[in-house]
Amino acid sequence: QVQLVESGGGLVQTGGSLRLSCAASGRTFSNNAMGWFRQTPGKEREFLAAISWNGGRTYYADSVKGRFTISRDNAKNTVYLQMNSLKPEDTAVYYCAADSVPFRIVILTTGYNYWGQGTQVTVSS
Repeated sequence: QVQLVESGGGLVQTGGSLRLSCAASGRTFSNNAMGWFRQTPGKEREFLAAISWNGGRTYYADSVKGRFTISRDNAKNTVYLQMNSLKPEDTAVYYCAADSVPFRIVILTTGYNYWGQGTQVTVSS
């Protein structure tokens, strides 16, 4: 059974940093893009960042560009999201996702087949 498990969320003050991790198990995603999304109550899930299978390409939403960095370690089957200069509007549940189709990169939620359970990030003002 494929599982994605996020960790690293929590409470942080405005301007602080957090590093989210997403560990995959049940299959390898070394040939597949992975991404990070977030969601707040009553809103659609929002794309944040995506990384290609080998880390050679990354994409970011304008809302996080320059503050968030996505990276991956294929040996550990893990993707990371380094979040700096956090703002109260970054408060959300953060999800990682993996694509089942190899050697492509997508930014739409519909492009991802596997999802983690989410981790809460709260930024206090």
